[in-house]
Amino acid sequence: MEKTRPLPAPFLIGALAPLSRPGWAEAGRHLLAGLELALEDVDADGGVRGRPLELVVRDTAADPARAVAAVDELAGLGVAALVGEYHSVVARAVAARADALGLPFLCSSAVLDALTDRSADHVARLAPPQSHGWRTYADFLLAAGHSRITVVREPSAYWRAGTRILDDHLTARGGVVTALDLPALTPAEVCDALAAGRSTALLLLLGHPEPAVSVVKAVRGDRRLAGLLLGAPAGQPEFASWARLLGDDGAGVPFLRYLPERLGPLGARVEQALRLRLDAEPSFVAFEGYDTGLLLAHLLRSHGADPAAIAASWPRDAVEGSRGEMRFTRAPGTGVWQWAHPPIQVADRDPAQPARFRVLHTG
Repeated sequence: MEKTRPLPAPFLIGALAPLSRPGWAEAGRHLLAGLELALEDVDADGGVRGRPLELVVRDTAADPARAVAAVDELAGLGVAALVGEYHSVVARAVAARADALGLPFLCSSAVLDALTDRSADHVARLAPPQSHGWRTYADFLLAAGHSRITVVREPSAYWRAGTRILDDHLTARGGVVTALDLPALTPAEVCDALAAGRSTALLLLLGHPEPAVSVVKAVRGDRRLAGLLLGAPAGQPEFASWARLLGDDGAGVPFLRYLPERLGPLGARVEQALRLRLDAEPSFVAFEGYDTGLLLAHLLRSHGADPAAIAASWPRDAVEGSRGEMRFTRAPGTGVWQWAHPPIQVADRDPAQPARFRVLHTG
């Protein structure tokens, strides 16, 4: 009787994502769905050097210390590389530890400009730097006639950085930015401050679902603020939970979305597959997850699991993903290899049909 040949050992890929509170678990699920779909597509195409890919998933729960512990654990398990993460403060901690260990980390979604404090050869990122995306958002505001802006924000490095970017960009063009801080103010007090001021737009630099949902409901329910534009540059309105919790109140809130205006054939196929997997409209985060898996598979096919060879390949390799060709360069102020031209758009949920997205501006 002929003996069955053993299956080749898989390449292990460490995947990090916020899958429980206080992390943004919905974003984490979309990220993981994209990664899983990409690896299934790669395995269906013969795998990598005849070997399958296997995700080893760890929940970061938006906790940097928990994420660093996961990096050490995954390195001990022999993963070829790390992928994923959504929250910027967590991704910073992962990037620093991965680079110290000489372990490649392809960051999918975190946008904080300084992903590392120094140049990190082993770290690359698909999402655009926050300064690039949020300047695009500021340009949209100015083009729409909004130069007096209020931001309502929670205390975090990410929201502080976003405020600085908006303030620098808008004030240089004659705009005015006012900041209101939670939890020092209640949603009702935020409405009072807006009614007493002259801003025409309020930007929600807040976690989702809370306190963002409470602030939106308070503003939408205040007759003094009729006509005030609500905006959410961090992308909260794209997710199904936003529409479910806010209904019509959640429409017409522009947000940043890292998708091209039109998807090509690969992107359209990926969108359909992700929609079935998620049973919902796939967010840009799901596409980022897919492109992460696709790119890493290409690098493993070309260079094997040699960390030094993967790190040296960031500026040399180009891969066609679901949202365009991915090429990497050193972006000033980031410390990492950066996809040079990821797509950026400002979109919202159509007030006439909140399940439909409108593209308002492209960067």
